Amino acid sequence: MATVHPEPPSSEPGSAVDFTGPFVDHLGIRLTSATADEVQATWSAEPHLHQPYGIVHGGVHCSVVETLASVGAALWFAERGKVVGVSNSTDFYRAVREGELSSVALPVHRGRSQQVWVVETHDAEGRIVARGQVRLQNLEA
Repeated sequence: MATVHPEPPSSEPGSAVDFTGPFVDHLGIRLTSATADEVQATWSAEPHLHQPYGIVHGGVHCSVVETLASVGAALWFAERGKVVGVSNSTDFYRAVREGELSSVALPVHRGRSQQVWVVETHDAEGRIVARGQVRLQNLEA
């Protein structure tokens, strides 16, 4: 089982999993634990992630869900190839303006050709903020 430490190194170009990049940096996602069975991260509800009404944009929640699910799915599929998202359904339960958020991704199904992961985001008080499910296609090398 692969494990990523709190500050995972950049992967080599062309590798199956790249935990870094300008978009992930822009979102402020900090992976605290990442294995093939669970991915945990923290991030902050910052003003640059707000929509016009001053709350975190729904697309940001979708992006966090897709990012964590993709990391877990890629770690599980590992050297067999790559994974790509094919469906993302995210529900928003609580508007957030500021503060620390924590997100956890867990697998629901891991099959020969596809995987399904669920990701929940909670605020600092433990209340659920968003929950999403991502279906990913396994692409054999």
